[in-house]
Amino acid sequence: MLVSRRTLLRGARAGAFSLVTAKALPLVRAQALPKERADYKISIAPISLEIAPGKVIKTTAYNGVVPGPALRVKEGQPVRIEVTNASGYPNLVHSHGLMIPSQQDGATEEGSPIIEPGKSLTYEYVAKPAGTRWYHSHAMAMTDLNKSTYTGEFGFLIVEPAAGNPGGYDREVLLAAHHWDGHWVSMQDIKKGPPPDNGLEVMYHAATLGDRMLGHGEPIRVREGERVLFRVLNASGNMGISLALPGHRFKVLSLDGNPVPTTATVDILKLDVAERADVIVEMNNPGVWVFGSTADEDRNMGMGVVVEYAGRSGEPTWAPAKSNWDYTAFGRPDVPAAAPDETIGLKFEKIPGGRGGYNRWTINGKSWPDTNPLFTVLRGKRYRLVLNNDSGDEHPVHLHRHSFEITKVGDKPTSGVIKDTISLPRYSTAEVDFVADDPGPTLFHCHHQDHMDEGFAGLITYA
Repeated sequence: MLVSRRTLLRGARAGAFSLVTAKALPLVRAQALPKERADYKISIAPISLEIAPGKVIKTTAYNGVVPGPALRVKEGQPVRIEVTNASGYPNLVHSHGLMIPSQQDGATEEGSPIIEPGKSLTYEYVAKPAGTRWYHSHAMAMTDLNKSTYTGEFGFLIVEPAAGNPGGYDREVLLAAHHWDGHWVSMQDIKKGPPPDNGLEVMYHAATLGDRMLGHGEPIRVREGERVLFRVLNASGNMGISLALPGHRFKVLSLDGNPVPTTATVDILKLDVAERADVIVEMNNPGVWVFGSTADEDRNMGMGVVVEYAGRSGEPTWAPAKSNWDYTAFGRPDVPAAAPDETIGLKFEKIPGGRGGYNRWTINGKSWPDTNPLFTVLRGKRYRLVLNNDSGDEHPVHLHRHSFEITKVGDKPTSGVIKDTISLPRYSTAEVDFVADDPGPTLFHCHHQDHMDEGFAGLITYA
């Protein structure tokens, strides 16, 4: 029986939430298999992850590694992924950023089947569109910070273009950011300023960019003159990141796996939860550098990795970077977006839970499941969503099974930037357009795990 997020949250407040553990399975590497079986086999199971000497995280992961195995598939080709759930709790795997049928999407709200503990399920779909996608748990976590996107259950899913890779770089590096060792806190107890009625929030003790904390893993070794493609993913449960590589700049090719119309070069990458960026870095400044968070607190928790040029050694260098991240820098401000067939306003607000309690989140005054449906669309029509974040929290809002075009950020019009997740800073607005071209129930939600579990989700239905 599926239980609503609302019901589980009530149970959690009453102390009725418990974690079931399972015996770890032997490590199974992702491997290509004969067509009569799955293309990839994934096992979800508990592991002990050492992210620094003596710093061991008890978590769950895919095939015993974090990030999970990078799955590479060809655009337009059928894919079969067999998932065995030994995580100890009901689970799903969401293929994030793909245009696939609702039942294969890995979200119970859309009708995807749950994978019970000890059971297996095969996801089968045609891989599209090309680009940097990812896969991750879409289970409910509620108050349990050892479940779903708080864990090591995430990995890259690269859909290679049918026409072949355009190249322009010497090699690629995959980097996924994550925060670890989370705990619920009353913000009133740790710093001044939060509203006195604000509920519990999640804070962390450790972070990684890759599989180890900064300074405790192998460096990224480069050669002078190399052009390196970094595919960067924010796979955190609920924390945005801002990254820099001092002495170098990022040429942004794609956002959320989709090529941008303007390949701007920037000093930082600002990625909210679930966002991705494909960037080229020209290795033209020999030395040993920290590629890490621009926030001292995050970097001190481990958010970073050392970049080491051939023939160089010594302590890695860090220097503050300028902050110049703006979605519109990658768009076409002088080219108006196509006119929508309908405009829909969506307002996001918090219902504070009070000290020691849990917040609730609403879309147009309603929380999940009362946002089922959120609204109904007609196939082939273009819809403009006017997003209004009327809260003091940042929200990366994600549209399943579709992409959208950013048409306005604040009061700045733009066009051409195609994404599946957009970050809304506190008390901000944005507008995005999507075409209803993939029939079936479609989930729309904040990608902060706690916000989604606290009601920030809605279902778009097709007429």
